[in-house]
Amino acid sequence: MKKALIICAAGMSSSLMAKKVTEFFASKNVPIELDAVSATEGSNKIKNSDFSLFLISPQTMMMFDKLKSLGDEVGKPVVSIPFQAYIPIQSGIEQLAKLVEDNIN
Repeated sequence: MKKALIICAAGMSSSLMAKKVTEFFASKNVPIELDAVSATEGSNKIKNSDFSLFLISPQTMMMFDKLKSLGDEVGKPVVSIPFQAYIPIQSGIEQLAKLVEDNIN
């Protein structure tokens, strides 16, 4: 099972997106799980966790360069989530799922 982590401002809206995309993957028998944490936990998770991919929410983009540098240091991809892929409706869920599948190792 591969795992991706959404890093967002407070972790509330991202938790909903993580749950919906994980359910989407399960319905397609794709072995990928998503979880979410707040930005204050993001740096530590990039350095010290077994997630294969880190996704930066639109409201946390001001931290993208710092988090991307951390990801580069530990050899883990860090990508930004476009606004249209961060909406808890079917099209947003499908776009976020595609972003994950395209970037997860």
